[in-house]
Amino acid sequence: MTYAVDRLHEEVAYVAYHFHWPREEILELDHHERRRWVREIARVNTRVNEGG
Repeated sequence: MTYAVDRLHEEVAYVAYHFHWPREEILELDHHERRRWVREIARVNTRVNEGG
């Protein structure tokens, strides 16, 4: 099974934008770890946007 290239680019851009990590470092993360960082960033953004 392959991971959609467009989805991979979205995840890399999202993490890079918020954490300022280099692309190569993000791509070295395995799929599950990268998805976990995406979820954590989303949670932080939700709290900030809700004023909490």
